[in-house]
Amino acid sequence: MAAASSSDSDSGRAESNEASSKWLDAHYDPMANIHTFSACLALADLHGDGEYKLVVGDLGPGGQQPRLKVLKGPMVLSESPLPALPAAAATFLMEQHEPRTPALALASGPCVYVYKNLRPYFKFSLPHLPPNPLEQDLWNQAKEMSLPSVPVFLEVSGQFDVEFRLAAACRDGNIYMLRRDSKRPKYCIELSAQPVGFVWVHKILVVGSNQESLHGFTHKGKKLWTVQMPAAILTMNLLEQHSRGLQAVMAGLANGEVRIYRDKALLDVIRTPDAVTSLCFGRYGREDNTLIVTTRGGGLIIKILKRTAVFVEGGGEAGPPPAQATKLNVPRKTRLYVDQTLREREAGTAMHRAFQADLYLLRLRAARAYVQALESSLSPVSATDREPLKLHAVVQGLGPTFKLTLHLQNTSTARPILGLQICFLYNEALYALRQPFFKVPLLVPGLSYPLETFVESLSDKGISDIIKVLVLREGQSAPLLSAHINMPVSEGLAAA
Repeated sequence: MAAASSSDSDSGRAESNEASSKWLDAHYDPMANIHTFSACLALADLHGDGEYKLVVGDLGPGGQQPRLKVLKGPMVLSESPLPALPAAAATFLMEQHEPRTPALALASGPCVYVYKNLRPYFKFSLPHLPPNPLEQDLWNQAKEMSLPSVPVFLEVSGQFDVEFRLAAACRDGNIYMLRRDSKRPKYCIELSAQPVGFVWVHKILVVGSNQESLHGFTHKGKKLWTVQMPAAILTMNLLEQHSRGLQAVMAGLANGEVRIYRDKALLDVIRTPDAVTSLCFGRYGREDNTLIVTTRGGGLIIKILKRTAVFVEGGGEAGPPPAQATKLNVPRKTRLYVDQTLREREAGTAMHRAFQADLYLLRLRAARAYVQALESSLSPVSATDREPLKLHAVVQGLGPTFKLTLHLQNTSTARPILGLQICFLYNEALYALRQPFFKVPLLVPGLSYPLETFVESLSDKGISDIIKVLVLREGQSAPLLSAHINMPVSEGLAAA
């Protein structure tokens, strides 16, 4: 009876989860053996019969044996080998007469293959063959656009004959914006991490970075918002529901989640058994709103959006914590608070001037201290390009004998440094150094050299002082850089 009740509760929980979900589970095959990414997925009515097929540029297991697959429902309709790994797939219309059946363009290696009726039709080898004369003007304009780095992602919005914007994510970690009449990028978005994908959603460019975060930017490069993800982003794509006029971004994560966002608002979370590698949303078969998901293990997941489903902001998770809605216990206004408010209102100009004067004085003192530190080489980092050095000191021990380790590093990129010396300045009544002066060996760029010496505390009164470390160049009186070490109190003498 207990087992029966447990199974009934599990089945009831599964039914309730399916009832609350916005998606219908149409198909799941963990052994579909499909290894691809979002750019190699396309949905199109290839035969003009109103039934849309799924075109997959399959990389093959381990990047071996790439193939072009066409799926109808859960079944593979056709399959043909490819000479090289696919890079992208897209469908387009070639003919004007009815029925207008789309052709398939597949980028594989240095060539673009065009298929019509699932048969090879054209092969364009880049860049050996000259462009079509009708497209000569387009290529002439496109070749005048240049980027500072190699592009890895491209997104276009608008129309070529009217106005368009081209966003290019490059290997230098920046996104460059080009317009129709611009030969050079008009705007540049500097990212703190490498982009893993981006999508135009209305007039907002949504960028996913490898720091597990989504960012929203305007077309001029102004950051609007940032959303942190629970795992690394593996793929991104656009979700467009034409019946409700909805555009959102889908992000496939390494923890098996598919998160759907409209701006920075979370609309839904779909959980899959494996990490998501590619996403595609559109008409499949005769269903308008179908989500195609492939996983890292080669699995294929097909979900259909319910016709009654409505995406609501915050519907993907529980929302803000309850403590956020709790009202704060704000104390009542006292007589002192009212008098202070009246004083600030009457003497606001004088208070602002006094604040500005103190702020300018603080900046002046900070600038003077900085200049003095540079002139006397009091900084642990060298301020000159001729001697790029960095000094770091560590004191170890309880006393009365301390081990003093100096980490000296040559921060130059290619030039070694030779002929340096290290000198210690200290109170001889409090400390004794076994080696107060020694020469530094050749410093190879990029390596940190530990230089060790021992310091003995001579005072039995439990007091400590500062030891100055100077890095000198032979033949120069001014130090290159220096450091002040606050020595700890000798616990050995204090205990004795």
